[in-house]
Amino acid sequence: MLGGCATGGFDFRTREALDMTDFRAPSMDTVRIGLIGVGHRGSGALARLCKIESARIVAVSDLYADRAEKGAKIITDAGCAAPKLFSGSEDSWRGLCESGEVDLVYVTTPWLCHTPMAVYAMRCGKHAVTEVPSAMTIEQCWQLVDTAEETRRHFMMLENCCYGENELFAYNLCHQGVLGELVHGEAAYIHDLRQSKLNPESSGGYQGQWRLAWTQSHNGNPYPTHGLGPICRDMDINRGDRLMSLVSMSSAALGLSRFAAQKFGSGSRAAKTAYRQGDMNCSIIRTYRGRTILVQHDTTSPRPYTRLNTISGTKGILQDYPLRVALEPNAHSWLPDNELADLKQRYGHELWREMGNIAKKNGGHGGMDFLMDYRLIKCLREGLPLDMSVYDAATWCSLVELTETSVAKDGASVEIPDFTRSGWKRD
Repeated sequence: MLGGCATGGFDFRTREALDMTDFRAPSMDTVRIGLIGVGHRGSGALARLCKIESARIVAVSDLYADRAEKGAKIITDAGCAAPKLFSGSEDSWRGLCESGEVDLVYVTTPWLCHTPMAVYAMRCGKHAVTEVPSAMTIEQCWQLVDTAEETRRHFMMLENCCYGENELFAYNLCHQGVLGELVHGEAAYIHDLRQSKLNPESSGGYQGQWRLAWTQSHNGNPYPTHGLGPICRDMDINRGDRLMSLVSMSSAALGLSRFAAQKFGSGSRAAKTAYRQGDMNCSIIRTYRGRTILVQHDTTSPRPYTRLNTISGTKGILQDYPLRVALEPNAHSWLPDNELADLKQRYGHELWREMGNIAKKNGGHGGMDFLMDYRLIKCLREGLPLDMSVYDAATWCSLVELTETSVAKDGASVEIPDFTRSGWKRD
């Protein structure tokens, strides 16, 4: 696991409300980016950012020098100037954060380092974004919120699924009243990662097998935001409604050990290891306005990929994987393909209308990653509020600890903190 992630002796516990929901930073002609972590996600981010006008990658950091050099080659091969490299020690990333040439620190490291690196970057006067999840504990969630408020710097979690074509179609259906008053949502991260978790780093696995280590020592939902984020945006969570409480339960943990026995033999260390994370975790959230949200997590079962992406209201429902919509007065059946296509043409999001072809060409989960980066740079350049606030990151990530707490208490109800300090209320 990437080391050197301590943040130092900062006091994060101020409680004066300094609302960052609609925070605007001064505009800038060029966004100078420093990226930390050239691994699975970092290398792809470098390639995408090189294709965005007025984004310039000026610095790259990684624990390993060869990976930092790999990142530099991605940049120069794209015809951009070579970045300054920070590597070779567990603390090299700090130099990138301290650099006066960097405006935005873009963090794509193992998840335990996301909060420390983002906090340090903001303390160094930089805007910061991290891959998901941005925080793994309630304390880290508050650190992100308090630091963003104190430093008046942007923080955003890079939740790419909020930019998916179907997710933004759902967003428009919700906010233009097509589904009526929202009642219920369903979100998930169901993705068979058994091979990736068990593979050593040398065979394409995670650095130091950090994700496997979490599976051995925790039991809840460690990765809730891909499904939850879009549903929260549909429901205007932190902007008129808020998450109030949850209950969570996990199934038995069978998938990894049985897969390991098939792959490495029943006597192998991987097969004999005790895994705490249940194969399926199910959580139910209640909101202030009486809505419910189902959130599921399963990365150790032989199942097709899904994020569920279901949103239900008083006039109809959208359900994904595959995409389907049912509307009154004929909500007893799904719209036929031609009517669904017409509906999508009418309510498809303008971001996909304007940039969809470019996004698909430049890649990243069908284009959503490119649109996420494009919007991030556009908002920073023009001095606009970011699409997602630090409060969104904290709220969505709080499920990591809270689901584990509820599971440990046999599904007891657990309160969800109000990271906005009542700023979610709207007249």
